[in-house]
Amino acid sequence: MQAVAPRGFRPRGFRAVTTNMGLKDVEDDFAAVVSEVPCRSAAVFTRSRFAGPSVVLSRESAALQRSRGMVVLSRNANVATGRTGAENAAEVRRRVAEVAGISPDELVIGSTGVIGRPYPMDRIRAGLAALTWPFPEADYTAAAKAIMTTDTRHKEVRGRCGDAVLVGIAKGVGMIEPDMATLLTFFFTDADLPADRLDALFRRVMDRTFNALSIDTDTSTSDTAAIFANGLAGPVDPVAFEQALYECALHLVRDIASDGEGASKLIEVRVTGARDAAQAKRVGKSVVNSPLVKAAVHGADPNWGRITMAVGKLRDETDIDPSAVRIGFDELPMYPEEPTDALLEEARRYLGGDEVVIRIDLGIADGAFTVYGCDLTEEYVKLNSAYTT
Repeated sequence: MQAVAPRGFRPRGFRAVTTNMGLKDVEDDFAAVVSEVPCRSAAVFTRSRFAGPSVVLSRESAALQRSRGMVVLSRNANVATGRTGAENAAEVRRRVAEVAGISPDELVIGSTGVIGRPYPMDRIRAGLAALTWPFPEADYTAAAKAIMTTDTRHKEVRGRCGDAVLVGIAKGVGMIEPDMATLLTFFFTDADLPADRLDALFRRVMDRTFNALSIDTDTSTSDTAAIFANGLAGPVDPVAFEQALYECALHLVRDIASDGEGASKLIEVRVTGARDAAQAKRVGKSVVNSPLVKAAVHGADPNWGRITMAVGKLRDETDIDPSAVRIGFDELPMYPEEPTDALLEEARRYLGGDEVVIRIDLGIADGAFTVYGCDLTEEYVKLNSAYTT
């Protein structure tokens, strides 16, 4: 099994179209990827109380586990837009489904961008009217670019499992503290897997990858993650496929974290020695979400005291004993040792790189979890202080 495949590989039987619908000035802001044949699918969505109508529609149909593809509009989240927003999302999905000759509930619809603004439906209707089936053979790079908002680069990965090919695309660099999966991410494969196995392994992988990601502690109203498997490559070993999916998803997660709004460094927090994986995840998230830790990493300041602060504020974790905890920057021990001036200087040089690993061992049991994030920079504030203007 080769998890990551060269760019030329693509799953059989998927077609795609990208175009500009008037949401972005010039670039494509619309993408649809649809299988020529029926699929088995799995999906997870945001648990935000302000989930957008695209999420509501998709969540209902995803339960059928037979979605054949997705349609996405970017630069407009279509959230908090009332009944009009719900009707517009349903119309977009219905019109694309009619073009492809499938049922609307066989499409997952996603929308991402500014909250509180309705779609410019006159422009979108004109764009949808120009679509014809069959779409061209799927161009995943174009689709990954079309779903971008404030991303500085597109996110795409390809993998293999036996004769099957797996392609993943994702967008997202801000408003990221997933409470299910993430932002927008879609996987397309020609592997043949039973629907129940696909659903179970997809959820496990999302928990270990996209749910381990955080940029700024804010959960999006539009988070959608889905996988579409049309089976044209024949059956695959579910265990091997789960590993391939995990490696592809982790690739996208690391790419998103390193491209976080204004980010200059990828932060990886590896927590070991916890009571269980859930506790390790809580500790890791507390550290990677700390503005003070993020700022210290950005400034290459080996201020391990901020890490102890972030662990210590989890006051309900009463089995964490400070005397048993060990903290370091990669292989450089910071606590409970007393770092020498030479060690601190070495840590400054290490923190000056573009990837930083923080290691925390709680000394309780064998639970472990790794989370991913980025540093906090002046550029993040600039981008988000003028996001709608």
